[in-house]
Amino acid sequence: MPLSEHEQRLLEEMERNLYQNDADFVATVAGRRGKPNYRLIVIGALLAVAGVAALVAGVIVQQPLVGVVGFGLMLGGVLMVLSPGRSAAESGTPSASAGARRAPRSSWMTTMNERWERRQDERGE
Repeated sequence: MPLSEHEQRLLEEMERNLYQNDADFVATVAGRRGKPNYRLIVIGALLAVAGVAALVAGVIVQQPLVGVVGFGLMLGGVLMVLSPGRSAAESGTPSASAGARRAPRSSWMTTMNERWERRQDERGE
């Protein structure tokens, strides 16, 4: 059953809003990602292992202070490993210009438009 003109206009408006909102979301999320800092990952992992060892040692010698310090080390190490890497914008590299950030968005939008058109063609047949 074909859609009425009003329904078609509403659908087109909803599509435009969806594409705009998704593009904004992708740009926001992509701006937060950066290259991982392997030095911080290794130091964090070693700190977490040392924290576990101190926690176990605190339990064995029955010293709560040693266990609490071990837990703090372990927590700090895990947070260090899970912290996001520095993005290009934070490190001050010139590749983080506004034009460089917009290129992936347009290619993503092009891909999404092509997928949408393929789906519409498949359903129309």
